[in-house]
Amino acid sequence: MATKIRLQRHGRKSYAFYSIVIADVRAPRDGKFIEKIGTYNPNTNPATVDLKFDRALDWVLKGAQPTDTVRNILSREGVYMKKHLLGGVAKGAFGEAEAEAKFEAWKNNKQSGLATLKAKDEEAKKAEAKARLEAEKKVNEAKAKALAEKKAAEEAAKAAAEAPAEEAAATEEAPAETAAE
Repeated sequence: MATKIRLQRHGRKSYAFYSIVIADVRAPRDGKFIEKIGTYNPNTNPATVDLKFDRALDWVLKGAQPTDTVRNILSREGVYMKKHLLGGVAKGAFGEAEAEAKFEAWKNNKQSGLATLKAKDEEAKKAEAKARLEAEKKVNEAKAKALAEKKAAEEAAKAAAEAPAEEAAATEEAPAETAAE
């Protein structure tokens, strides 16, 4: 029986997540499967993969053919690296302990690379937030300046309007005082 390692869709419309399953080649995508070996959620950043590593490696060694997406997932998780190293052990190129050491070194290197990417992403987010804050401060300063100018113009207009009224009142009072004398 030919087997495939494929994704089985779950979730709502426009928010899918997938189970990684071992299924007969003839079975439909969301149909009957032999074993569930993990999950894949592409909605998170970065995509979340929960994989039963030993079972996936076992099925790959048995000859199960993955789909393109699953092949990429298994490759990123190190299943194919481990298969490659086990092939070297079987040929006698190196020992099993050396293969484990190489795999652990590869895994640590990959995780340090991921940590570097996360740190760079965090730094970019902080820089973007700082730039937004600076832009907002500039906009607020411009608004405050425009508001101050508007208030100053209103005060000047008010003072100008009050000055002729005071002069008119003063001239009216002056003739009334002279007539009374």
